[in-house]
Amino acid sequence: MMGKIIAVFLGWQVAGFFGAMIGFYIGHYFDRGLGSFSRPLSAEEQQRVGACYFETTFTLLGFLAKADGRISEEEIAQAEALMARMGLNNEHRQQAIGLFKAGSQQDFSLDATMSRFTSTCGRINNLKQSLLNDLIALALADGELHPSERQALQSVAQYLGISKALFEKLLEMIMAQSQFNGAGSATGGASRASQLQSAYKALGVSAENTDSEIKKVYRKLLSENHPDKLIGQGMPDDMIKMATQRTQEIRTAYELIQSSRK
Repeated sequence: MMGKIIAVFLGWQVAGFFGAMIGFYIGHYFDRGLGSFSRPLSAEEQQRVGACYFETTFTLLGFLAKADGRISEEEIAQAEALMARMGLNNEHRQQAIGLFKAGSQQDFSLDATMSRFTSTCGRINNLKQSLLNDLIALALADGELHPSERQALQSVAQYLGISKALFEKLLEMIMAQSQFNGAGSATGGASRASQLQSAYKALGVSAENTDSEIKKVYRKLLSENHPDKLIGQGMPDDMIKMATQRTQEIRTAYELIQSSRK
């Protein structure tokens, strides 16, 4: 509806009545286009999107593991630990192993993989960012991000239409969020001030932001990572545990900021 109103107004300003009529038809098709991007997915579409998301994640996980030229025993162990943590059934576990191996092959095509993902899932911005978030988190599973992994992740971000600045921001946020994975506080013997600094980074805000600004960002992050919302957008059940964990990390970081400001 908004497309029609704007187009009719602009058409009237340019060419009077006939311009308004042309604007009406242009606005009509614009509104129809917006509707196709906002409508909920059918069960069949959810299944197709979920399969693509699963395949892309584990293929790219193999691609990341091979980014430094070889796959170490540690990286294989981390991939297997991830599958166990996700609770994959035997069929999905075997599929994930096959995808991981395919992504680590010399003839793997990042272009073909990302083209398939964007054509199937590209209209769902949440899934594009969730894919990158998941890959960054997986790359950080060993406690560090190798330069080759960083370059590989940046290449994936470019295919997803994520700018370099946003990529760096997401990287900083997820590195900070990983420190809140657990029982309610940042891990290790970090000082209160250091934990608080990490909490701000985890939300992508700073101490200069007001309470209301931080609360707004926090709610947006929870909405983007909410398991029910992601399932409705096609994310497979096997992958939801990572989003649930990220939501808990965000919540823990926010609670620390809140308590420090009281």
